[in-house]
Amino acid sequence: MSKIIHHAVRLRCDTRRAFDMFTVSELLASWLARQAEVEPVRGGKYELFWDPLDRGRNSTLGCRVTTVDPGRFLAFEWKGPDQFQHFMNTARPLTQVEVFFVAGEQRLRPCTEVHLIHSGWRDSAEWEQARQWFDRVWGEAFAALGRHVNGD
Repeated sequence: MSKIIHHAVRLRCDTRRAFDMFTVSELLASWLARQAEVEPVRGGKYELFWDPLDRGRNSTLGCRVTTVDPGRFLAFEWKGPDQFQHFMNTARPLTQVEVFFVAGEQRLRPCTEVHLIHSGWRDSAEWEQARQWFDRVWGEAFAALGRHVNGD
């Protein structure tokens, strides 16, 4: 069984706009979390908050950008929500999310294929439960991103 999560979405925008959806805090908060604080430089913050009034819960507080190539590639650390925090958020290294932005072939309007790979899953029943949960949640998030950008 594969220990990675992979999701993709085709966005009707150029690669720079697609990249901004993951790196501009306000844009990221418009489709993925209630609040975001992103510094799109290596070592910069990649912190998302689903409950901004309690930033320590259900967040990626303390996560960092590990690689950035504007308009092409972004990688960052990732933490789990409350039900998985006791093992995911203390693991070293944390799980890793990599996002690739590939310009698509479209004549009248630019488009971008966005591919997300979430890796770093360990071998235990609780880790597998977390992986399956994130597989579902990333799928829902990418559907929301597609609706947000494409308007469908």
